[in-house]
Amino acid sequence: MFARAYGTRTSKLHYFICSALGFLLSLKDMKIREITSAIETLAPLRLQEEYDNAGLQVGFEQNEVTGVLVCLDITEEVVTEAIGNGCNLVVSHHPLIFKPLSCVSDRTWQQKTVVDALKNGITLYSAHTNLDNARGGVNFHIANILGLKNVEWLEAKPGIDAGSGIIGQLPEAVDSKEFLLRLKELFGVRALRHSQIRKEKIETIAVCGGSGAFLREAARQKRADCFVTGEIHYHDWFEAGDLLMAELGHYESEQFTIDLLAGYLHTAFPELKIEKLSFSTNPIEVL
Repeated sequence: MFARAYGTRTSKLHYFICSALGFLLSLKDMKIREITSAIETLAPLRLQEEYDNAGLQVGFEQNEVTGVLVCLDITEEVVTEAIGNGCNLVVSHHPLIFKPLSCVSDRTWQQKTVVDALKNGITLYSAHTNLDNARGGVNFHIANILGLKNVEWLEAKPGIDAGSGIIGQLPEAVDSKEFLLRLKELFGVRALRHSQIRKEKIETIAVCGGSGAFLREAARQKRADCFVTGEIHYHDWFEAGDLLMAELGHYESEQFTIDLLAGYLHTAFPELKIEKLSFSTNPIEVL
């Protein structure tokens, strides 16, 4: 009996060791490019706007991946956290580099961040307007948070299943002020700016994370009752009419993109360490 029990324990131990070794080997063989390719399956780079610079920012995609840190913005402090967490890939929504750098030194915080990343073997990658414009991307995630149904593109791109913003319906019409208060709570907005309330009840909601003011007329044409976005230009407020406009703040409107990307990567690579940034990178303070 002892021999049989001993043999059983030995078999279980052997199985555990083999499984652990298999896990480590699979992780060791995984390249950063496998991770970024998976992101581009969700949000192909061809969907990004002409002005954008999504994709690889800094580093080497053929390196083996040790872990992924997901964030909204890339700063020196973000790279420091990646190093501390043992992650050699940082995936952000907003690109670190929009325009070509004049040099790489310690003159600006962007340049310092690039230097820190290269010195520590950290690869930086961004999924920006390609993720905004993708089905299942940023705006669809916001729609899920709001509980919208019958979601469709607010402004579809011709010939492809992609677009800017989305529009959908709440499960039922709600009091306009109650909806605004709900927005404030859901997105942690300390000071919610909105246009004059002209409708007692609203049901059809248009959404665009980030700087979505350019979609105001599209929201009106699609007969939206309310347009929710991150930033609205001053003069656009005069054109609100009976369209209720709500400005969450750029960071606030896109903060849950971190959850979107981290959840997607965890599903695609369950054996890989996926970390979410532990602090806010919102540069704007409100008194």
